[in-house]
Amino acid sequence: MSEEQTSGQAQQAGPGLFASLRRMGLHGLELLQNRVELVSVELEAEKLRLFAALAQTLMALLLAIAGLGLFSAGLLLLSPEAWRWLCALLMAAAYFAAAWWCWKKASRSLSQKGGAFAGTVAELARDRAALGD
Repeated sequence: MSEEQTSGQAQQAGPGLFASLRRMGLHGLELLQNRVELVSVELEAEKLRLFAALAQTLMALLLAIAGLGLFSAGLLLLSPEAWRWLCALLMAAAYFAAAWWCWKKASRSLSQKGGAFAGTVAELARDRAALGD
């Protein structure tokens, strides 16, 4: 009878262990699915942000070229004949300085602290810390 008792206990322990392992596996797969979805959402957000910045930059560039061309022509026509070369050089220097400033501002706005997938990296670090404890 002791053999029957031990085999009965083994059968009771077996499904419990396998059920626990199965639940752990399912939870792990759910966690992996959540992380993949998070990466997907962050990638889509990054793509939309980059496209919006590019579209706004191109529109601003087109409008700025038209405006600066008309403004420069008007200033040169209003300036005295002897000073036109000096006015043209000063405007060119001012435009180059403004272009440099805009370039620096655009590069700063496109650089994001933490990178493109900061949320995913933070979630994975939390998962690693939770599994380590």
